[in-house]
Amino acid sequence: MIIFIDESGDAGFKVIKGSSESFVIVLVIFDNEIDAETTAKTIDNFKDKHRESLRSEIKFNKLKKSKRLAFLNIIKDSKFRIRAIVVQKEFIETSNIKTDSKFYYKFFLRQLLEHNSDTLIDAKLRLDGSGESKFKKAMNVYLRQDLNNKAKKRIIRDIQFVNSKNNSLIQLADMIAGSIHRYYQKDKNDSKVYKQTIIERIEEEWIFKNSI
Repeated sequence: MIIFIDESGDAGFKVIKGSSESFVIVLVIFDNEIDAETTAKTIDNFKDKHRESLRSEIKFNKLKKSKRLAFLNIIKDSKFRIRAIVVQKEFIETSNIKTDSKFYYKFFLRQLLEHNSDTLIDAKLRLDGSGESKFKKAMNVYLRQDLNNKAKKRIIRDIQFVNSKNNSLIQLADMIAGSIHRYYQKDKNDSKVYKQTIIERIEEEWIFKNSI
């Protein structure tokens, strides 16, 4: 099992000043490396075909609607599963989450992984490690040690932080996270179309809106 993780949205709570109203983290789960490699080749072929118009790595927020849909349509039948957490910020009360961005990312990724601990088996985790990755700073020790100990089984085999510019499957996770996050941006006229394209790949979409 190999899992690619990415997020969409931010840690801010000042929505009036531009913070996102919601926050999404996705697990893009491949049950074996052959399926992962096949999907990566599909994406690489897409990038080769559209190389002149793409210009840089595939990222949801950098693409026009037509390119987003073209990408999602070529991967929608690939063999992967999506499990996501969607955070509705208006329901969050804990002060640490609102004021400490490192704690914020650590807390919600921990929630998602623990929530899916029965699904994860000896998994290889791959996260975006380019630049000042929030996950890279916050989660290394936790992912390597604490999660397996708490579950009393080996949920995580290993973790690698990879450069999203060179990894098509991290780019896939970015597109999936962006598509689900856009669904909750009701002020956007394209809020539903992306998630609908990949709906058959979504195994669970956990709406986290508890007051904690």
